[in-house]
Amino acid sequence: MELMKTESSQLLVAIVGPTAVGKTDLVLHLAGELAAEIVNVDSMQVYRYMDIGTAKPSRQERSQVQHHLIDIVDPDDEYNVSRFIADADQVCQDISARGRLPILTGGTGLYLKGFEEGVFDPVPGEDGTGRNHSGSREKLQELLNEKGREYLFARLEKCDPVSADRIHPNDTLRLLRALEIFEETGVPWSVHLTRQQEKGAEHKRSRPILKIGLTLDRKCLYERINRRTAQMFDLGLPEEVQGLLDQGYSRELKSMQSIGYRHMVNFLTGEWSKEEALRLMARDTRRYAKRQYTWFNKDRQIKWFAPEQQEDIIQTIKGFLEKQP
Repeated sequence: MELMKTESSQLLVAIVGPTAVGKTDLVLHLAGELAAEIVNVDSMQVYRYMDIGTAKPSRQERSQVQHHLIDIVDPDDEYNVSRFIADADQVCQDISARGRLPILTGGTGLYLKGFEEGVFDPVPGEDGTGRNHSGSREKLQELLNEKGREYLFARLEKCDPVSADRIHPNDTLRLLRALEIFEETGVPWSVHLTRQQEKGAEHKRSRPILKIGLTLDRKCLYERINRRTAQMFDLGLPEEVQGLLDQGYSRELKSMQSIGYRHMVNFLTGEWSKEEALRLMARDTRRYAKRQYTWFNKDRQIKWFAPEQQEDIIQTIKGFLEKQP
């Protein structure tokens, strides 16, 4: 099945769900049926040398179907949602231009949400990281110390009544942020947010996306997590982590603080026994899966299936593609 759509009407499919639910097996099957390429939406699989603990598709699986955004940065590189949005946007455009279907898959809901809503320009006065170097925040902090929150809140009510209506007078952080944006731009924060929402709506209309969610009975999912935790250890996760440490990657890195890696560091340094490391790794993975469910359940556009419903999922995707203009 060839996707005969132009780049301007780019169609996308996303396969989401909690860790260990079976997304990899499904997308490999879908890719073969739908002439698709896979775009990673997992915040850990972007890192090189971190294979076992991130449950990356194997080399053989990646040789069967083209995968993107896997092994693209080193463990000490700063990779975040902004970089992902830019990378995924370019990759999906390239895939669509080849007449193929981009299938985004992974469990990092924040990445998918950012990609779906589009890339927005930072609020004027920022350097793109959320930090401001003009001194407005420092001046506002001085006013807060001298005259208190009530004085600043009264200022906000005059320059941005909409934001004042939604920000609690005791919410100092957001109060300072709202005033800082107005000081820097002359435009109320509420207006900036409205503009971003309008751009996001337009972005979604120009790039339809079908979201498929995989789900399992919680008891079954947690049993799979427990088994996979033990399998990762047997496959060589301690050796993988030791190799990272030997290369000079600090245990304090964001990547090394992720589930599995921090647990193995504590095992390797003798802080935890093997049994304790595996118990806590499985526990923390189960907790992570629960948080993933909480995130994805907020999205009413996700159509949920069990992993074994592959044919139903294929027909749902084909129906989505056929209905698009």
